[in-house]
Formats: sequence, C-alpha cells, structure tokens
Amino acid sequence: MNAWNLTGTAPQTPAKGEDALSVSQAVELAANALDALPMLTVIGEVTGFRGPNARSGHCYFQIKDDAAAVDCIVWRGTYAKRSFDLRDGMEVQFTGSFNLYKPTGRMSFVARSFTLAGEGLLRQQVAALAEKLRREGLMDEARKRPIPAFCTRVAVVTSLSGAVIDDVKRTLRRRNPLVELVCVGAKVQGEGAPAELIEGLARAAALDPAPDCILLVRGGGSFEDLMTFNDEALARAVASCPVPVVTGIGHEPDQSICDMVSDRRCSTPTAAAESVAPAIGDLIDLLHARERRLCAATSSLVRGASGGVGALLARFEGAMGARLAQERRVLDGLGNRGCLRSPGYIVERRRSEVAQTADRFERAVDRSQERFAGALEGMPRRFHAATARLSAFGHGLELADARLRAAGEGIAEARRRDLGAQAAKLDALSPLKVLARGYAIAYGDSGVQVSAHAFAPGDALRVRFADGEVSGTVDTVSDRGLSARGDEEER
Repeated sequence: MNAWNLTGTAPQTPAKGEDALSVSQAVELAANALDALPMLTVIGEVTGFRGPNARSGHCYFQIKDDAAAVDCIVWRGTYAKRSFDLRDGMEVQFTGSFNLYKPTGRMSFVARSFTLAGEGLLRQQVAALAEKLRREGLMDEARKRPIPAFCTRVAVVTSLSGAVIDDVKRTLRRRNPLVELVCVGAKVQGEGAPAELIEGLARAAALDPAPDCILLVRGGGSFEDLMTFNDEALARAVASCPVPVVTGIGHEPDQSICDMVSDRRCSTPTAAAESVAPAIGDLIDLLHARERRLCAATSSLVRGASGGVGALLARFEGAMGARLAQERRVLDGLGNRGCLRSPGYIVERRRSEVAQTADRFERAVDRSQERFAGALEGMPRRFHAATARLSAFGHGLELADARLRAAGEGIAEARRRDLGAQAAKLDALSPLKVLARGYAIAYGDSGVQVSAHAFAPGDALRVRFADGEVSGTVDTVSDRGLSARGDEEER
C-alpha cells in the first residue's frame, strides 16, 4: 500500500490485483504525512477573519498571498496570549503546523504563535506611540490653540522641490493675495527628514514678525513614506511649537501622529492652505453684510435712544416741577413761623411752657402729700388687725405643743416597756447567768470544747467560772456513761 512520501513524489501504481484504498485510508495516509512535517513559519495576509468564536473561543480565517490561500486556525489558548487583535488585511507571521480534519478531509494550518510583519509592525508601533502621547495629554482638544480667522502672515514648512509648495502658493494667490507667505524648506522623506522638519519649525516660529500660523504639509505616499510624520521627536516639536501649527499630510485617509497633536488637521495640503486663507470675495461679501447689519443696528439704536431721551426729558421736567413746588411749600411754611416773624416769640413760648410745668408740678406734689397722709392714718388700724391674728396663731401653737408632748410620752412609754422586756430575755439567755448557777466552760487549744473526747491526757485545759478561770493539764479522760453506771452500782 503506497502513499505520497515526504519528497512530494507520486505513489507507485498498485500492482494488478492489489485492492484500492478507501477514502478513510487515503485520508489517514495524508494526515500522517502532514503530521510528519516539521513546524513551519508562514507570512501571509489575514482574510475572512471570524473569531473568537462565542462558544469555543477559537479563531477561523485564511492567510493568503498573491498565488495561494490556506485555512488557518488559532486555538483559544493561543489567541488569549496575543499582543494585538487580528483583523482582515493585516500581514502576519504565523508559526505552526498543518493539520487534516479527517471527517471532511479539510486541511488547515494551526498557528501556535503569531506576530506582526512588515507594515503591520509599523502600524503597531505607531499606535503604541499615539497611545503614549494621548496619555500625556498632547492630543487633548483643550490644549490645542485656535487658528486666527484672518491670517495675514503664514509660514509653510515642506520640501521646496515638490508640487506641494506650488499648490499652496497657487491656492493662497487664488483665495487671498493679501496673505504673506514665507517658505521654509526641509526634507519630508528619508533619512534625517524628522530632524530637518524640527529645525524648519523652529526657524518658522523664530521669524520676525512672527507668522499667524505654520503649515506643515506634504503630498501623498505609502504608509512607509509617511512614517517621517510619525516620529516622536517631530510630534513633540509640533505640540510645543509657540506658533499654531496646521497640518496637511498625504490624502484624506492618511492620518499621522503629527496630525493628531497639531492645532488643526486638514486632509490635504491644499485644504490646509484654504483653511487659513478665506477667499477674498467671501471676505468682501462678509464685510458688506456686516456693514449693512452695523448700519441697521446703529439706526435702530439711534431711534430707540431718541425715544428714550424724549421720555427721559418729559420725566425730568415733571420731576423738577414737582420738586420745585415742594421746595416752595417748604419755604412758605418756614416764612409763616413765628420765630422768624418775631425773635421774642420763642422766649415767650418757653416762659409760658415753664409756668405751665410749674403749676402741674405743684398740683402733683399736693396730691402726693394728701395720698401719703391718708395711707399713714390707716396704718395703725392695719397693725392692730395683724396682731390680733398673731394671738389666734399663738393659742393654736400652745394646743399643738400640749398634744405633741402627750403623744410623745405615750410613744416613749411603750418603747420603754418593750426595751425592759427584751433586756430581761437577754439577761436570762446570757452565758454569765449560766456560769453564776454553777456551770463552767472548758477551753482547749482550738477554743471552746463541748465534748470530753476533744481532750487527751497531757493536753492543756482552761476552765472558766463565773468569778474567774482555772488552767491545768488533762490527766485522764473517762466516758460519762461508764461513770454514771458506776455511781448507780455504788448506790
């Protein structure tokens, strides 16, 4: 049974009578041949990308070049370790091996790892630089400066040998010949181009008088041709330039790092020139329109002010007439005052007021004396009435004292009798009373003893009587019961 060998030569024709291969056998041979291939590294363009799959997480797509295409699979675990996302059109370098799916006989390239290649790597580097500058705030709209609406002096930094500078000059002459254009030459492509552009920006910003803005422009080209404007040093120079920078680099789809950090981004060099130089006809029409609006607004203001002045004049005349009439009435009132007609009038009026006050004071003193005299006459009667009430209170106090004394004697007598009874009981229960009747208390080493068995011969003994104590040593200890029976036998 022959099969395709690893050198790619065709199998030998089966001998006559030898059985042909089944489909599964042929697929098995092909799968074994593919498994025997070593690990391969393939560069191709991603197309038809599908993934990650919602259920399995695997990615399925094709990689192709100008002459061929092959199915490719990236397992979930491999794709999870990626440093970038795959998408159609990317040129990627895959490392893996071929695999044959036996149920359908479909061959696929299973990628174990992948990295960007060629332009894709450059795009990844540009994206990383753009993200870095964005985090630093160089792309914030709040940082970007406004471009004057009417630029009278414009500097352009570009190559002086290309068609771009001619387009800019032609556009400015066509739209507004009053704009002064200053050209600063610099390389826009190739080795050393970023450094020359940075120097050109510095020279343009140092012009005296300073330009209103700087145009940084170049014509279209491939992604690699435009890489000069993705240089980090050039981008920082654009962002830090003291004069506002307008960029017009490449064509409409092209966008570089310099476009992102500039104060205004235009799609082409011509569009950049148009944005800083309004058409002279448009300016004339705008000035005429503003002249008409200014005249109409001024006329309206004058008419309104005239009406307002007339109304204010009428109000002023009315207010002045009313004020003069009021002042006239005040003067007439002052002229009718007696003090002004006769200087002695004030003295006479004050003398009359003093006399009236003296009369009122005398009458008030007399009334106060009469009131105090009447009150003094009534005092003795009120005093006698008050002392009579004190006598009644004294008799009540005497009766209360007698009752209190009687109640106290009764309470004290009852307590006295109870105290005597309790003292008699206490005396009857006193140990001294018992001792007086002939009893004694025996003390041992541990205190009072109530049993003869608490002593042993040789123990110290102390006996208390009613009139004193006796101390000694125990000689013998006898049982009370035996002594009692002996006494009865002797009797």
